Amino acid sequence: MDMEDKLKAIVTEAETAIESVESSRELDDFRVHFLGKKGILKELMKGMGRLSVEERPLIGKLGNEATQRIESLISQRRDWIRGRELEDRLSSEALDITMPGEIFEKGHLHPLNLVLDEIKGIFIGMGYKIAEGPEVDTVYNNFDALNSPKDHPSRSLSDTFYITEDLLLRTQTSPVQVRTMMANDPPIKVISPGRCFRYDELDATHSPMFHQIEGLVVDEHITMADLKGTLDLFAKRLFGEATQTKFRPHYFPFTEPSAEVDVSCFKCGGEGCRFCSYSGWIEILGCGMVHPHVLEECGIDSEKYSGFAFGMGLDRITMLKHEIDDIRLFFENDIRFIKQF
Repeated sequence: MDMEDKLKAIVTEAETAIESVESSRELDDFRVHFLGKKGILKELMKGMGRLSVEERPLIGKLGNEATQRIESLISQRRDWIRGRELEDRLSSEALDITMPGEIFEKGHLHPLNLVLDEIKGIFIGMGYKIAEGPEVDTVYNNFDALNSPKDHPSRSLSDTFYITEDLLLRTQTSPVQVRTMMANDPPIKVISPGRCFRYDELDATHSPMFHQIEGLVVDEHITMADLKGTLDLFAKRLFGEATQTKFRPHYFPFTEPSAEVDVSCFKCGGEGCRFCSYSGWIEILGCGMVHPHVLEECGIDSEKYSGFAFGMGLDRITMLKHEIDDIRLFFENDIRFIKQF
């Protein structure tokens, strides 16, 4: 075999051998074996002196090409090894963002997550699915499709964060209901938790960023009785089996009829105490039958289908359940606060 064939054989051997190199240590051994001072390529090129003057330029050129090819194989393999080592390190060090309690200390969860998980568990147990949507949404989805009049106070610049004339930070999770109805045919049965934004001054009970959980059911023959039964069961599961509910007439543009829901005080059993302002009742959410205009706007036949919707503030529910008197504690990231839960 002449030197040209031997050079080609060395390159082929190197291309095959590089695939079995798994570590930086093995890569160093590979380099020494092929390109070291006593490596097989160097040893072969020492035979250049025995070649004729005419052969030397060609073999020299082929030798340089072989060296460059092997250097390229080493460089590519080094990048592969470093990438794999980085992935292994990241996988062993990474935090699981689906388990927020692990970020702080094992056994401790943020109170908002505790109550959110509890509420989701209640509604999932009743056959609801979770629906999500963007926090930046259109004015149409946030207001127009929900039957909100053009002069409604919530649409003013003093209440809503507008990005453009057509985009805003959602003021409620109701746009998720609009998106769900437009994308799916009945029956629909979902809850939509998420962050919302309104132009509120930050104090003990108000925040420009807060959390809501809304629910939506659309199907044939849905009535107010279904709504009342659902929310009464929800209240008993969340606050205790002795909890009673009270529905008070109210107005929301996207439901008709509409109501606000109170629960009997779970501290005093409805007898009256400081916690419930001695009324025996605590307001927890708003609800109503989905307005026919909203159904039609979302492409659902209001003659065939009906539905109900409800919405509650996760921050308020959490403050009630855990007797937290300042909403700002939820967002200050004080580990001493987290450790209480």
